[in-house]
Amino acid sequence: MEEKILHYVTEIQTEEDIQILLACETGSRAWGFPSPDSDYDVRFIYKHKKDWYLSLNEKKDTIERMFENNEFDLSGWDLRKCLLLLLKSNPPLLERIQSPIVYMADQNFLSEINVLAQSCYSKIATMYHYLSMSKKMYSEIQGKENIKLKKFFYALRTAIACKWIEEKDEIPPIVFQKMLNELTIETHLKQRILELIELKATKNENYLHNQEPEIGKFIENCIVQAENISKSLPASKGNIEELNSFFTRSLQ
Repeated sequence: MEEKILHYVTEIQTEEDIQILLACETGSRAWGFPSPDSDYDVRFIYKHKKDWYLSLNEKKDTIERMFENNEFDLSGWDLRKCLLLLLKSNPPLLERIQSPIVYMADQNFLSEINVLAQSCYSKIATMYHYLSMSKKMYSEIQGKENIKLKKFFYALRTAIACKWIEEKDEIPPIVFQKMLNELTIETHLKQRILELIELKATKNENYLHNQEPEIGKFIENCIVQAENISKSLPASKGNIEELNSFFTRSLQ
């Protein structure tokens, strides 16, 4: 699969006349709890030649491709778009630059953008994103006798990301089990979550699972606590001049 994805990424790079700075996996495969039939959610960051940016015309700053009956979903953001999102501590961008599954990368770029991400990190921005996602996903499974594990894990992952933001002074990791291992969560709950990850790895995405009341209560508690503290969290201290300098260097 990696060779196939690299072929698609290289094809896009040639067709669009761009340089791909990072191409990586996101979604459940990068989070660490895929199902056997999970799609491949490939995300990439790219740059054009310098002259492309020297224009007053509005230009499209995204590229999207689907391959093989939507099994391979490839989506890219232009470098300038990414840096503006980084200034806002955009969580989907923060996740992709941490991805453990990398298909193509300029290692200097990846190292530098991760350093910049730390200086731009906003607890309040990331909290609002994950809190909103967790509330939405949990509302879709709350009170139901049978639930899709996919939605259950979406609600759980984002709730635990909220807990991470509350307890840690670091960007929430993309790898779910890292958060699970390093946060203060009761041992029996952690064990049950690990068992469900193993189960999810054997079940297709349409599998229905009995409700997990104790973990559901844990998700609710994370949401309540996040709502209580969200407004008092610090904002970003990102420096636009640092990002401008990085942008200029990247186009050399």
